[in-house]
Amino acid sequence: MPELPQYLYMELADRIAAEIRAGQPPVGGRLPGEREMTEIYGVSIGTVRRAVAELRTRGLVATLPIKGTYVIASEPADKDGE
Repeated sequence: MPELPQYLYMELADRIAAEIRAGQPPVGGRLPGEREMTEIYGVSIGTVRRAVAELRTRGLVATLPIKGTYVIASEPADKDGE
């Protein structure tokens, strides 16, 4: 069965999650700002915002207003363990 296409923000979230698993940035490290991420990944700011929201849902990052978005885990939260 062919794989269904994914939304661009989900592809970006998966890419950033893979970078986090590889330690870039490490747990406790800060993600680049939204505007910088648009340049790094070549996507719109809306796509970046949705991808970061997805990473928060996965339990990988936390956003502190004005401060930025920080890595809080290198692996997604275990949904079964909740």
